[in-house]
Amino acid sequence: MASETDVLKVPILGKESIHCGFHLFPHIAETVINTLPSSTYVLVTDTNVAKWHLKAFEGEFKRVLGSNSKSRFISLVVSPGETSKSREGKSQIEDWLLLNKATRDSVILALGGGVIGDLVGFVAATFMRGVRFCQIPTTLLAMVDSSVGGKTAIDTPHGKNLIGAFWQPEYIFIDAAFLETLPSREFSNGMAEVVKTAAIWNETEFISLESHSADIFAAIQTPSANYAGRSKSNRSSAQDLLLSVIVGSISVKAYIVTKDERETGLRNLVNFGHTIGHAIEAVLTPTILHGECVSVGMILEAEVSRQLGILTQVGVGRLTRTLKSYNLPVSVTDPKIASLPAAKLLTVDRLLDIMRIDKKNSGDEKKVVLLKRIGRTYEEKATVVKDAVIAKTLSEAVTVIPAIPRHDPVKMSTPGSKSISNRALVLAALAKGTCRLKNLLHSDDTQVMMAALNELKGAKFSWEDGGETLVVSGGEGSLTVPPKGKELYLGNAGTAARFLATVCTLVSNTPGVEPGDEHTVITGNARMKQRPIGPLVTALEANGSKIKCLESQGCLPLAIDPQGLKGGQIQLAASVSSQYVSSILLCAPYATEPTVLELTGGQVISQPYIDMTIAMMKTFGVEVVRRKGTDGKLLDIYDIPKSTYVSPSDYNIESDASSATYPLAIAAITGTTCTIQNIGSASLQGDAKFAKEVLEKMGCHVVQTATETTVKGPPVGQLKAIEEVDMEVMTDAFLTATAVAAVASGKTRILGIANQRVKECNRIRAMIDELAKFGVETVELDDGLEIIGKPIQELKQGASVHCYDDHRVAMAFSVLSTVVSGTILEEKRCVEKTWPNWWDDLENKIGINVEGVELGSGHQGASASGTHHQPVASVFLVGMRGTGKSFVGDMAAAALSWISLDADKYFEEKHQTGVREFVHQKGWPAFRDAETAVLKELMESKSRGHIISLGGGIVETPEARELLKDYAATKGPVVHVVRPLNDILTYLDVEGTRPAYGEAIPDVYKRRTPWYTECSNYLFDNTFTVGDDAEVNSKSMFREAERFFGHISGEKPNLAGNLKEGKRSYFLSLTYPDITQAFQHIDELAEGVDALELRVDLLRSPKDYETLGSSIPPAEYVQAQLAKLRKHTSLPIVYTVRTKGQGGAFPDVAHKEIFELLKLGLLLGVEYLDVEVSLPEKDIEALKKRKGYSQIIASWHDWSGRMKWDGEGVLEKYELASKVGDIVKIVGKAESVKDNFALHQFVEKQQGPKPIIAINMGLEGQLSRILNATFSPVSHPLLPNKAAPGQLSFKQIQEALHLVGLQQSQQFYLFGNPISQSMSPTLHNTGFNLLGLPHRYSLLETKEVGDEIKIAITQPDFGGASVTIPHKLEVVPLLDRLTPAAEAIGAVNTIIPQITPDGGRILVGDNTDWIGIRASISSRLGNQKAIKAALVIGAGGTARAAIYALQDLKAEKVYLYNRTIGKATDLAATFPEANVEVITQLGQWPGAKPSVIVGTVPSSATTVASDAHENPTAAVHLPTDLYGYREGPAVVVDMAYRPAITPFLELAKKSAAGNWAIVSGLEVLLEQGYEQFRIWTGRTCPREKRYDAFA
Repeated sequence: MASETDVLKVPILGKESIHCGFHLFPHIAETVINTLPSSTYVLVTDTNVAKWHLKAFEGEFKRVLGSNSKSRFISLVVSPGETSKSREGKSQIEDWLLLNKATRDSVILALGGGVIGDLVGFVAATFMRGVRFCQIPTTLLAMVDSSVGGKTAIDTPHGKNLIGAFWQPEYIFIDAAFLETLPSREFSNGMAEVVKTAAIWNETEFISLESHSADIFAAIQTPSANYAGRSKSNRSSAQDLLLSVIVGSISVKAYIVTKDERETGLRNLVNFGHTIGHAIEAVLTPTILHGECVSVGMILEAEVSRQLGILTQVGVGRLTRTLKSYNLPVSVTDPKIASLPAAKLLTVDRLLDIMRIDKKNSGDEKKVVLLKRIGRTYEEKATVVKDAVIAKTLSEAVTVIPAIPRHDPVKMSTPGSKSISNRALVLAALAKGTCRLKNLLHSDDTQVMMAALNELKGAKFSWEDGGETLVVSGGEGSLTVPPKGKELYLGNAGTAARFLATVCTLVSNTPGVEPGDEHTVITGNARMKQRPIGPLVTALEANGSKIKCLESQGCLPLAIDPQGLKGGQIQLAASVSSQYVSSILLCAPYATEPTVLELTGGQVISQPYIDMTIAMMKTFGVEVVRRKGTDGKLLDIYDIPKSTYVSPSDYNIESDASSATYPLAIAAITGTTCTIQNIGSASLQGDAKFAKEVLEKMGCHVVQTATETTVKGPPVGQLKAIEEVDMEVMTDAFLTATAVAAVASGKTRILGIANQRVKECNRIRAMIDELAKFGVETVELDDGLEIIGKPIQELKQGASVHCYDDHRVAMAFSVLSTVVSGTILEEKRCVEKTWPNWWDDLENKIGINVEGVELGSGHQGASASGTHHQPVASVFLVGMRGTGKSFVGDMAAAALSWISLDADKYFEEKHQTGVREFVHQKGWPAFRDAETAVLKELMESKSRGHIISLGGGIVETPEARELLKDYAATKGPVVHVVRPLNDILTYLDVEGTRPAYGEAIPDVYKRRTPWYTECSNYLFDNTFTVGDDAEVNSKSMFREAERFFGHISGEKPNLAGNLKEGKRSYFLSLTYPDITQAFQHIDELAEGVDALELRVDLLRSPKDYETLGSSIPPAEYVQAQLAKLRKHTSLPIVYTVRTKGQGGAFPDVAHKEIFELLKLGLLLGVEYLDVEVSLPEKDIEALKKRKGYSQIIASWHDWSGRMKWDGEGVLEKYELASKVGDIVKIVGKAESVKDNFALHQFVEKQQGPKPIIAINMGLEGQLSRILNATFSPVSHPLLPNKAAPGQLSFKQIQEALHLVGLQQSQQFYLFGNPISQSMSPTLHNTGFNLLGLPHRYSLLETKEVGDEIKIAITQPDFGGASVTIPHKLEVVPLLDRLTPAAEAIGAVNTIIPQITPDGGRILVGDNTDWIGIRASISSRLGNQKAIKAALVIGAGGTARAAIYALQDLKAEKVYLYNRTIGKATDLAATFPEANVEVITQLGQWPGAKPSVIVGTVPSSATTVASDAHENPTAAVHLPTDLYGYREGPAVVVDMAYRPAITPFLELAKKSAAGNWAIVSGLEVLLEQGYEQFRIWTGRTCPREKRYDAFA
């Protein structure tokens, strides 16, 4: 029988071991037995395959072996599916082989799909150290992929195919007859790999796949009776085609494997589509199959290549169409994927994370196979691609980065016209002959049109010129009904739906089928089912066609009976869409009689598109006559002859004129030049008039030839509105005109576009609603709209534009977003309808960057115990020269609003000579005496409110050291400022104002360091002043200086505000051996908590990192770790050195080391020191004396479980801890839930004044953590491990508190009008959600402060409110009291309910605007000694807040400027203590130049001085010397936050020196919002996450 089997053999690794054919059972048995002699032939298969083929295999092997053979054939059937591909599955097979006495000469046959092949191959590779095996794949995917190449593997819980080996099979038998029993979806699953192989290697094979999907499906859908196909003589053409496709795919992989067996380069090519596809599969498996995921991955990776400018849209389009033709998904929005719950997990970050662990990838780069064209890859290996590029492709939304186009002047072509492409497809399909369509639009719309015509068997399509030319072999009007149950799905393609509605009436009845028993169904997506098609259906039904609306009347889906188009007289209402007219015109020649089409219902819409259709029909040989009246005027009556179209040999499709409007409009709005080729005055498309009739009238220079259009925009901001423009002839372009009109000066009225309400969406309404997000006012008209333009700088930034799945909406707003920062365009893929590569072309051809977007403390007094120094005691700084004492002193003084004083400068002023000269003249001893005398004088005369930087040598004399020690012990802080020696040496190499040391600097450093330590009671680590990002470093330096000196001075102790009765407080236990590992997630880790616990006992220095057992971290390492942590957070630190006996890692007996580390914590100014009460009493007392404004947590942890909350031992520990600490902490271990109730009763009995932390460890003790109110230790999912068993996260505790009724949900509001576009709900609700708080923030929009607001604020669940215009004053009478800030500013923007001591509730009005201003200024000024002068521009409410903030910052003089002098004078009078001086001209200062400037007027009310002569009516002219201050750090704040760069800030960027920091109004707005959240909840929340949600 084998001689009758014809096989195709494919060589691999030098052997023709791949045999392909049909019905190969006899051939397989004979080949294996004759060439692979063995004592045992073992066949392993699964239950699914066994029921079809096992018996036949057994029969053939027994036949060939014969009855006398000493060899045997045995078989094993295992369970199907991935679960068998495991260690357990492998061991079961191996045990079975051993049980059945299989030996080293055994031959194993793997009969099944990829799971069986991988599993059995790995068994063969390891059994008896490797036995021979053969692959007999039964699925198409296994045939063309997993069986070829020798990869074998099993899965583990950590991932797929992680354990395996390369083990080449002796033979691979490809029996295509197996595919006849394969489910259709599984066949498509395998075709993904076939298409992939052709796409990367062989364009000829790809062309075959592209054109023959129906024939290939036919080969598996018709069973081959009597072993048809086994020999060439009885093999059908469909079987030949199928086999050639399979062999072609296998041949490519075999060649690649032969060249690169171990996957070192070339073999990577077969991973095309797999980098992204595998990530998708990891989320969607097993519901979505491997090939389906790879199909989506191929398109996404092709888009990555297109984004990089390597692959054209033609290639992406061809690949998309081909995959679709094999019923494969090409997007994660495919219904079979999108409907899955797991699809929600397909986030960009999730997919990139999965790709990151792929063994082929590393870091923030991935290896992706990039197509250069169909049939060829960019490199003969995978290409390294940045994550940002992949993320942009994966993202569902984009943001356009405003800029001037880099490629100005731009010269480009747009894709082929959608309108012409769709008409040409219908005409060529219905025509006689072959037509080559060039410049066809490769988009969603044309793809569904081609797919539908293919399903109707109306034409044959093929490609030439690498996919640039579509060859259409017309069917002369012959159309057939699709198979039963097959619907023509058109997505949101309105043109295709309307054209095909009439085309489907031409379909012929299937012979032998009764009329009415079959019909063609056309359908679409949800929006398409809403779009009207009623007038067309009515006209066709009146003409005799039988059409049924299956859902809504007059909308898709439609069921159309195949009975032909009658023709004759047809009346059609054409006032809604010209596409109805074109639909009938295109099909009328094939009606049974000549057609007279009469248009009714008033004015015909979009006449140019009707004229386009008629002109194209003429090109295809059919001439339509439009009748004229007796007066010679054209009538809306058309005569269409009965005829057959004749295709021209070639037809060149014009570029799309509607699409051309977008790059032309970008030129207009950015003041640049753009030329569009293939669109000019000779165009068939009405939208070609856009440049001349719209942009030219708006002030652009336009040049238009017959085939080309050039637009040069005026300078940015100088576009003019058009009083009125009728766009009836170019309706699709109205969206572009609207976007441009938004920034044109004046009012633009657009008419003639009523039909745009029934397009992909109600486009008029869409433009109105979305423009409102930018602050642009519009007026809707019956057939259009008015747009009131605004200056670009006044437009609101950060708008998120909903695109309504409408390509025109998305691209129109992309034009506007080139000048408005932060605009997000949702549903970026909707542009695929007409310009799939728009976002790529915007970046690559125009030169505008596009990025992907994925769419979601007040003063507190310190403890009374312990040693506190005198109030407002000055702080003395000591340390080596070069450590930055003066710099730190300036920052500290600015933070405390104190005076910074340099002792050396004081010395020089006192002695009227420099230090160097003094030493040179009088010698060092005299200088030291004089220096000590100055120190005494400063301690007496400058004893309060100063930060005093002393010379490095002040510690050289015993007398000076004694003065400092006494001061530190009895009066105030002495701070040792430290910096690494190398940094000091670097500084001293260039500094030359002080006398030389006369000895080596390291020796001086070594001698003095013990003295500095002896004289100081605090240590400030200044290491972090050096960094890469100067601005971030400056902010972190200032923040730490503010925290440290505020805390140690007692002016602003940095203690947890919630650590008091009636509040709940928490700290997060950081469990890292190296604290820097936390910094990437520090904001997330700190969500909601009041403090961070630094577990010093868990720290491991680099030298001890690998040491097993206990280790003691060096003090230098701990100091460095804490300094680094301070750079990233100002939260209070709970500094803990936990011993082993108390559940930590520190040696129990190392008392000295514990004490030194705890003392170091106090030196470094930690806020809370955890001190175990088991430490020696003398050490505890010493710590108490040194603690200053820090607090001690006296702790006891019982890990044994022996401590009982109702026993005597626990009370003893409580009393001891109460004596030692400011806070008591007792931790037990719960054996059952009852232990938590005993704990609760114990706490209730203790009536002492000190807070108590009482919790139980373990799972059973979690309830105690929920109920504990004081400093509950919490964990976080991002931590490497929990600090103690049973720890919960902050969010988990909040959710639990709400569930048990201990935390009520509260309602927060924004009061004002208008507020519908406010992002405050997003800002605050994001915070609530992140923290697990059950609260809700809502908008309450009212015209006045009436009953609605009064009811809201009196409800029991009222949590607070923001107040904006116009209610900031009107709400005051409803409040019980105002804060000093609100009283001074004269307005309320925040309402806070407060509980009174008697349990009542009052409403307090506050104003947080000034806090936002103050924070923005103080964080920038850093080492500014004092604000000598500041300037406020404006005299409104915001100016009041600015003056209040400057007064709080101790500004010595505040200049006030306003156009209306009287208002400024009145305002100045309300702040008598702020030293406000009204000025009449900017740039001319009565005294010092301002180092702080706050602008509080709208950006539209300002202009730079150079514009003054052109714009004399502007309210405020900003002179170029406004920013003349140069003596130190300075800051300018513009409270206007639309646009991002106002004239005010633009001038600062251009004319200010590098010392000026710039702050936008948006930052201030967010700062005050963060403060509101903190006031209401007592919690801080990650700013980045909330800012992302806000933006």
